[in-house]
Amino acid sequence: MTHRSCQAIILAAGHGTRMKSKTPKVLHKVAGLSMVGHVARAAKDAGVEEVALIVGPDMEPVLKDAQRMHPNVVACEQTERLGTAHAVLAARDHLIDAKDDVIVLFGDTPLLRSETIAAMREKLAAGYDVVVLGFRTDTPEPYGRLLEKDGNLVAIREAKDCTEEEFKVSFCNGGIMGFAGAGLLDLLDSIETNNAQGEYYLTDAVEIANARGLKVTAIEADESELQGVNSRAHLARVEATFQQRAREEAMAGGVTLVAPETVFFSYDTKLGQDITIEPNVIFAPGVTVGDDVTILANCYFEGAVIGEGCAIGPYARLRPGAVLEKKAKVGNFVEIKKAIVEEGAKVNHLSYIGDARVGAKANIGAGTITCNYDGFNKFKTDIGKGAFIGSNTALVAPATIGDGAIIGAGSVITDPVNPDDLAFTRSRPIVKAGWAAAFREKKKKENK
Repeated sequence: MTHRSCQAIILAAGHGTRMKSKTPKVLHKVAGLSMVGHVARAAKDAGVEEVALIVGPDMEPVLKDAQRMHPNVVACEQTERLGTAHAVLAARDHLIDAKDDVIVLFGDTPLLRSETIAAMREKLAAGYDVVVLGFRTDTPEPYGRLLEKDGNLVAIREAKDCTEEEFKVSFCNGGIMGFAGAGLLDLLDSIETNNAQGEYYLTDAVEIANARGLKVTAIEADESELQGVNSRAHLARVEATFQQRAREEAMAGGVTLVAPETVFFSYDTKLGQDITIEPNVIFAPGVTVGDDVTILANCYFEGAVIGEGCAIGPYARLRPGAVLEKKAKVGNFVEIKKAIVEEGAKVNHLSYIGDARVGAKANIGAGTITCNYDGFNKFKTDIGKGAFIGSNTALVAPATIGDGAIIGAGSVITDPVNPDDLAFTRSRPIVKAGWAAAFREKKKKENK
């Protein structure tokens, strides 16, 4: 496709009363990203340059969330709800000099792919004036039908208005439409309210365009891609569809999922090849995993970078800012937060490493804690290359452990430790011979 300019209009003014929530419907999340964020992201990836976001009053958070995914989003307020065409015309000022392609999207259809938007644009580039996105289903009863003749779309007929023959059609309206920008305003202004609801329906543009001799067509997407959300139950179904799609893409890309149905991905999870993921692993937003990584069961990752050849888990948690370099190891019941674990370093058991650097090939013993917070501020711990930290050690930040240093088990370290030094804090044990036996005998007598 030669370069064509493109803008999108995203309808997102509904509050979604069936969601039973103070949060606007389109801000509810799928795979860690709001629904409107998914739609804005798909638009951006399809080459949409500008987005007019149709919102209701006091919906600034919706605008901000869309702008996170697309830099050129502006809000257009719809104060009355008089139908989909009326909603699109809330962006009238942005349609006076419309782009070559104008795509009308819905903020509550988060599974729409950028490739599908691009396919609609291909039809517009081929000379069509109106392109409707449809789907085929075994249960078409509640949906409007797309009626075609000689490869052209001639009408969108609501189910209740279908003839007996039209009712048998399984090609249904997905709601999303594309328009050639030239003359779009005139087409929209021609839509009237000749219906029982007295509203302006965008779908009426199809018959108006045909009456004017314009070229109108429909393309097909998978039914699952066009799922809308009107309730929490719908949201759960959409989440399930996203996760199934993500799992299939992961496995196709070279990832082994031992129990796929138990692994959950975020919208932006990035995976390399030859990764093995055991059951019950959750990827929150912002995670990148390199090649040849093994992730054992019951791990949770967020905002983390996992380098090539790392081994993690079971029961490990990586929090935002965690970076594991090549062949690092993080073991069971270990939490890493805002810390770099350098190449070949090991944090094997029952440890918390926060606001820290663990040098290459350092070994962190079981139960080690970087005490990074004093109740007011966070402080950093720096552990040198090849250092050995004994079990049950507390490193009170700010702390510096030099390269090759050894910290004895059970220590509380408050001062810097130089390279290759041994540091420990430990009282000599006091042993009272036979005391335990005498104590037990005394208690037996007292309890007779």
